[in-house]
Amino acid sequence: MPNQKPEWIGRRLLQEGLVRANFGNMSLRADGGFHIKRRGEFMDAAWEPVFVPFDGPVPECASTEYPVHRDIYMNSTFDAILHAHPPHAIALSLLEWELLPLDSEGRLLAPRVPVVEGEPGSVELAGSVVRGLSSSPVVIARGHGTFAAASDLLQAYILTSVVEHSSQILLMLLRRG
Repeated sequence: MPNQKPEWIGRRLLQEGLVRANFGNMSLRADGGFHIKRRGEFMDAAWEPVFVPFDGPVPECASTEYPVHRDIYMNSTFDAILHAHPPHAIALSLLEWELLPLDSEGRLLAPRVPVVEGEPGSVELAGSVVRGLSSSPVVIARGHGTFAAASDLLQAYILTSVVEHSSQILLMLLRRG
């Protein structure tokens, strides 16, 4: 089984073009809160997360998407969240209200991917993502990126990758008319 360390996941995301520069973030559930990537940190950097409690003050160095992660954890049983910026999925999110993969991997792992609304890091986005994740393990925030939630980071990464793959196939078909 491949290495499930956050740095390995971050390297895979960068290699596949699912994130750029220091875009995106990931987190893991912990007692009383969760550990999340530091604001501005690159995804493949050594994992030195920030602990964000479910209640109480949030460290200033926590990712700006912490409200979304917190709401997901407080309203689900997921243990890992991955937020990426896959370009083809983002492009489709500007055209569609949901992604319905036609390829076999997409149909198997994420047969319906809701497109949700809200400004990055906002309470509105947090609520939209939580609602979307009630029917799918991955959603696309319109014009922003994916939020995949799973039992571990490897599964969240696989969901992110399959949504981008399915998006590429759908865009190829759209180009053909």
